[in-house]
Amino acid sequence: MTNWKLLIAVPSALGAALVVCADALAAPAELNIAADASAQSAAADASISPSESIQLAQVTSVSELSDVQPSDWAYTALQRLVEEYGCLEGYPDGTFRGNKALTRYEFAAGLNACLDVVVQLISPGGNSDEIRRLQEEFAAELATVRGDVDVLQTDVAELEANQFSTTTKLRGELDAHLVVPFDDAELDSGGFIFENEDDIPVTGDDGTVGGDEADATFEYRARLNFDTSFTGEDRLRIRLQASDDAGALANTESGLANQSGRIGDLEDNVGLDDVYYSFPIGDRISAIIAANSIVTDDFVSSTIVPFDGPAVAGASTPEFYGLYPGGDSLGAGVNVAFTKNLVLDLGYASDSGNDNTPDGGIFNSGSYIAQLNLLTDGIFNAAVTYIGATDAADGEAESSIAGLLNLDFGRFQIGGHYAANSVQGGGDADSYMGGIAISDLFGAGNQLGIYGGISPSVDRDPLLVEAYYQISVNEFFTFTPAVIYADNDSGTGQDDNFYGALRASFSF
Repeated sequence: MTNWKLLIAVPSALGAALVVCADALAAPAELNIAADASAQSAAADASISPSESIQLAQVTSVSELSDVQPSDWAYTALQRLVEEYGCLEGYPDGTFRGNKALTRYEFAAGLNACLDVVVQLISPGGNSDEIRRLQEEFAAELATVRGDVDVLQTDVAELEANQFSTTTKLRGELDAHLVVPFDDAELDSGGFIFENEDDIPVTGDDGTVGGDEADATFEYRARLNFDTSFTGEDRLRIRLQASDDAGALANTESGLANQSGRIGDLEDNVGLDDVYYSFPIGDRISAIIAANSIVTDDFVSSTIVPFDGPAVAGASTPEFYGLYPGGDSLGAGVNVAFTKNLVLDLGYASDSGNDNTPDGGIFNSGSYIAQLNLLTDGIFNAAVTYIGATDAADGEAESSIAGLLNLDFGRFQIGGHYAANSVQGGGDADSYMGGIAISDLFGAGNQLGIYGGISPSVDRDPLLVEAYYQISVNEFFTFTPAVIYADNDSGTGQDDNFYGALRASFSF
């Protein structure tokens, strides 16, 4: 055996001894290990008490043990312990008696004998020549390791001296969309004017989208998230965001999912988006308080439906969440976990919390939400939601009661929602969506989804159907082609349209 193998074999010998001993205690075909002649061991048969001494016989080869055969399951382990390490002995009659139960005395004797071998191998007087030879033989390798460690220590010191922050991580996101409409879009709703006999629609004074669409559009949204943790369980987020003025999917109610449109008047300029602090309160409650951009679905543990996130159109997120004001100046909420699976979400958000006027303050221009979630590790996931507005104007959503459901069969999921949305001044804007999603299709992280339904609107029933395929190229990049059909149900002109869309998402 080479010196290197000898050094490695020391713990191997001890491990093998313990394995054989442990198996003798636990396995039906138990081993009987005898060791040091001076140790107290158990008797070879029932006529000898555990306290009686037995003079054991030293053997130099496992073949000297008459009751050990090469076919025995532990033959190789016994052979190494006897012949290579010399830390097991037999009984005076030349037997090992491997099928007898191992006593605590025999275990102690065998362990002690193997430890003696280990001590002799590594002690300065017992094996110093071998250790010295190993050091000389691997001197070059040891020098390389020392050099690598020195370099790592230098790099760590430099990082510690120049790092951005000991508590903050910078995360970036970029979503870019190429959208191609297959026809023009027209909408006669909420202030649309038809300027001539050819029924050419234009955008109304209320900013409702519509009119002739370009042949193709390219849009983006970029985000930089500064996430800070002081305890390891909390998070302070400050988000910088830039986006162009989204105009794609004009026939739909919600446009693109990963597109925020203008931030005030800061089109194509950086603006402050999320500002919030989330933190735990004990083991079962977490809380969030925000100064910007946190509203309705930002408070909930899950939106339940499987296509929220991977899909391209904004209707993939249950649209009833987006009917309510709030979040521009204040947001506060809690999540209460009654059990591992049953969670209650509560939240309130206001747009006028920084407005010191009779119509301002934190209790005006706001909305509140309560959602009870059943989130399991099995098939059934569901939620019941109530949302209300503090001071909805005529024609605006006043309250919503919704149910969300997801049946998760592993890689195949079926999900959807229904929302009864009442409108101030009378009427409703009920909505529903449902579909399927197949995960890890043709690759880990990919998802194929198809969903469709009716978007919320007071006097129409806008229809949207989308089929998408999210391709996870790697942990930093996803690519999602989609086909979207929308019918705004205006009953005027070209009120339906097909869209082809490509979304590229980067995270870093």
